[in-house]
Amino acid sequence: MPSEYDFLVVGAGFAGLVAAEQLVQKLDARVLVVEARNHIGGNAHDAYDRAGVLIHQYGPHYFRTNSDRVRDYLSQFTHWHPIDYKVQSFTGGRYWSFPINLKTFEQLIGKAATTEEFERWLESKRIPIESPANSEEVILSQVGPELYRLFFEGYTRKQWQCSPRDLDPSVCGRIPIRTNRDDRYLRESFQALPKDGYHRLFARLLESIQHRCEVVLNTDYRELLPQVRFRHMIYTGPVDAYFDFADGHLPYRSLRFEPESFEPEMLQERLSIAGKPGFWQPEMQVNYPGNEVEFTRIVELKHATGQRCPNTTIVREYPEAFGLGKEPYYPIPNEASASIYRKYKARVEAEKHVSFIGRLATYRYYNMDQVVGMALTEAGKLVKRYRNA
Repeated sequence: MPSEYDFLVVGAGFAGLVAAEQLVQKLDARVLVVEARNHIGGNAHDAYDRAGVLIHQYGPHYFRTNSDRVRDYLSQFTHWHPIDYKVQSFTGGRYWSFPINLKTFEQLIGKAATTEEFERWLESKRIPIESPANSEEVILSQVGPELYRLFFEGYTRKQWQCSPRDLDPSVCGRIPIRTNRDDRYLRESFQALPKDGYHRLFARLLESIQHRCEVVLNTDYRELLPQVRFRHMIYTGPVDAYFDFADGHLPYRSLRFEPESFEPEMLQERLSIAGKPGFWQPEMQVNYPGNEVEFTRIVELKHATGQRCPNTTIVREYPEAFGLGKEPYYPIPNEASASIYRKYKARVEAEKHVSFIGRLATYRYYNMDQVVGMALTEAGKLVKRYRNA
């Protein structure tokens, strides 16, 4: 391994690899990427399990975007499998159409209805709140207490281990409420998965810059600092860890994933529930907002990938407290955590030769396309800064 590089990139997820690719292509820079895990791709990593089913190993990553820039950039490294992501919610002993839409309302009242009828019903149930201050108020102001309790309150308590009233409005506000029959989970115009999986996308990206980029896995970047010199660091890890927790630990929620695979003869018994052969549940994701189970959702990714195989795998997702040995998945969006992050933000701004990008480094929940866009923008700034330096 050489001892001198132009850039040290910490983390081989979307943020780090996109930045590395741009710096090599536009500056012909020599880049070292250091990743603590044993694979590239960060939380978007996917792989085939023992049953031969392609799964996302750190929870489902449903790619979507409204950005032509991001879509066109990633399309250099993958073809796409278009998909309208579909979700249901299982509560009260039945499956419900979700996010809330006209079909959900018809299930609730037990008969066909019109958009106008649903809108009138919502108007009678909503609690007038001009400026919702938390996630509970957001949903109560949109759909009222009955649907709030049915779909949001229990799920949010399990996911975050606190009441929705203690969370920023953006947490529950991200979920659309529709009065037509549109039951797609997401709003974005482009919704698809990499046709050959995320791992192949990342592998192709690295292949395009392998002449100037080296990747080291299973390594804490701090172990290499005494051995290498570089002009600039792109850091995508936890911001509080970078500063040795000088202002305290930022809180996160973690997750535990429990996969279970099924062979065709086992799936035959589920045919009446799944609605089609080869599957365990009716859609790729089913939420479980009730207290009768500890997990929040079951994901059967084969619905979304379009993979043709006789087996299937479901993954139950259990929210957990973040601590030793646990991965940080979700920043906790409330005022207490925001207060801690503001202190780290001041430290970040004083670091002139380090760029902090990605979810963990900015302590903010971003979708994948937003992380890609952030990496492209930051790499563009670095290209201008170092081109003639």
